[in-house]
Amino acid sequence: QVQLVESGGGLVQLGGSLRLSCGASGSIFSFATMAWYRQAPGKQRELVAAVTSGGRTTYADSVKGRFTISRDNAKNTVYLQMNSLKPEDTAVYSCNAALGTMWNIWGQGIQVTVSS
Repeated sequence: QVQLVESGGGLVQLGGSLRLSCGASGSIFSFATMAWYRQAPGKQRELVAAVTSGGRTTYADSVKGRFTISRDNAKNTVYLQMNSLKPEDTAVYSCNAALGTMWNIWGQGIQVTVSS
C-alpha cells in the first residue's frame, strides 16, 4: 500500500507563507491524482487543490491566486505552496492520492494555523 506523510504545517502570521509537503511511497504515485483537502472546526472538509498525473490542476475558489499545488514524481512528493495566508485558512490539511474512483489513500493530516 501507498503511505502518505505530510509535513510543513505550523503557525504563521496573516499574510505569511507555508509550504506543505506530502511524501508518498509506491510505484503508483506517478499515475495518481494528488490532492490537498482541509477541514476547519465546525466546517465541512473541502478540496483545496488537486493535480492529476498529467499535470492538470484544480483549486478551490477561496485559494485561487494564493495557493499552488505541484508534484515531483522523481521524489514521489506533492507540495502545496500557500501564500498570503488568512485566518480563515486555519484548518487541518490532509493529503490524498487517488486512482480514478476505485482507490484512494489519505495522509494523517497536519495543522495549519494563521494568526491575525
